[in-house]
Amino acid sequence: MNNVDRQRDNRRALLWVGMATAIGLFLRLWQIAGEGLWIDEAFSVWIARQSLPAALSWLVRIDQHPPLYYVLLHLWLRLGDDAATVRALSAIVSTLNIPAIYALGRRLLGSKVGMVAAVVLALSPFHIRFAQEARMYALLSLNVSLSMLSLAYLLTDPRASSEPLGRSLLAWLHARRTSAGRPPAGAVRTDLAWAGYVAFTAATMLTHNTAVLYLAAANVFVLGWIGLGGRRPGEGRWLVRPSLRNWGLAQVGVLLLWSPWLGAFTVQALAVYREFWIPAPTWRTVVETVQSLLCWYLPQRLSWAWVIWIGYGLLLLLGTYRLRRRPGRAGLLWVAALTPLAGEWLVSLVRPIFFDHTLIWTTIPLYLLLALGIRQLSYRSFVLTALAMVATVNGLSIREYHVRFQKEQWDEAAAYVSDRAEAGDLILFHATWVQIPFDYYFYQPVEERGVPVDLFDSGVLEPKMTAGDLPRMEALIRDRTRVWLVYSHQWYTDPQGLVPAALDRALELQLRRRFYGLDVRLYGTDRGEP
Repeated sequence: MNNVDRQRDNRRALLWVGMATAIGLFLRLWQIAGEGLWIDEAFSVWIARQSLPAALSWLVRIDQHPPLYYVLLHLWLRLGDDAATVRALSAIVSTLNIPAIYALGRRLLGSKVGMVAAVVLALSPFHIRFAQEARMYALLSLNVSLSMLSLAYLLTDPRASSEPLGRSLLAWLHARRTSAGRPPAGAVRTDLAWAGYVAFTAATMLTHNTAVLYLAAANVFVLGWIGLGGRRPGEGRWLVRPSLRNWGLAQVGVLLLWSPWLGAFTVQALAVYREFWIPAPTWRTVVETVQSLLCWYLPQRLSWAWVIWIGYGLLLLLGTYRLRRRPGRAGLLWVAALTPLAGEWLVSLVRPIFFDHTLIWTTIPLYLLLALGIRQLSYRSFVLTALAMVATVNGLSIREYHVRFQKEQWDEAAAYVSDRAEAGDLILFHATWVQIPFDYYFYQPVEERGVPVDLFDSGVLEPKMTAGDLPRMEALIRDRTRVWLVYSHQWYTDPQGLVPAALDRALELQLRRRFYGLDVRLYGTDRGEP
């Protein structure tokens, strides 16, 4: 291919990826403030509003997540703290993932596969959902994409095995200060790739604690590839074998950057081990998780949905078959996709943690295999038809998401209480931390207390109600003429219904309104009209 053709192909690729990125941004911003913040999002804002030292302290005491997303949100809140603004951080991060997966696909599998993968990611209902949520999952996926991009560069660059890590970059920095000759640009890029792998892998682990499985996946593949002998001389389709010394130094760099969080990680992991709300996974859970990753929220009324899943499965098989003569690339993608699934499943045998949110980054290798399967169809008309079908299916799911998906209605509940609250009222919150999303929207000067304890007084995010907590609650409502109860997450924290039962004994139910995800009740000394 001559330079003119190469430049034309590059312009076409940039135009294609630019269009995919623009469409992806539009879909991620569309109706981004259509619903109010739910409890986890409001908690993100609550943490981010604290000073950084206070936020870190709260995370260690009551949360299960590392600090990177909260730190970024803390800075982002200078732009505003309304629902659209706080979610826009995730939307922008998720949009940046589109050119990132293109670059990864181009480096590993070719420009055309990268372009198809960018389109698949741009239209992914699963990614659009988390692009519209003030949580860390979009950032987790972007960090993995950038880390894998750095790793892909190293696995396709012979210098990764022949050049000592860091030497060329140090020589380049030295040359900028002196008149010494500069090292080759390619050698500097190799060192920058090593730096990128170290930085983005550490960032991944500082975004979510389950991302230690990404570090495990990278080491399973690379150490296995080194053990198998890696690249064969003269065969360009084989990945390069990094030197064991360079790889070891890179892992040390990752762990050094992550190590300040190690103590907190241990505290959080022990807290999760003692008790966590996620139920034990079944094989059906795993199947439904993979379906969500490929096409979340597919309309249930579709009687031919099984055809869609068979189609996705065939495309993944076609993508894998395309790599039959490039086993290193196939191994890298499948190890990256399966290690977290297997890892979370194995951990869940002791303490269930298997959750589709935390597995969002496995879509990166899966979408690349899917894109490769589409490209395997050879004829351009077949490729366009397959892309059109994927776009149609995703479009149906995106529409279903916007029409039917609901978040907890804290905004409506707060407005309901605000319109009816009176001086002297008491608002009780169960399970305690539901006060955070409620207060995000509620500004009336009304006394608020938590049951079984006030917010975070026990140092537990969701303390459970017991019979021993009833005397305190009875003392709170004694001599009260009007008491509001904001009742949520009771399936976990008050399965026996102790809180409403105690209120029913002491007062009369006057008003009750159910909102999605919570229940609001007003108790008083006289019976009113429900």
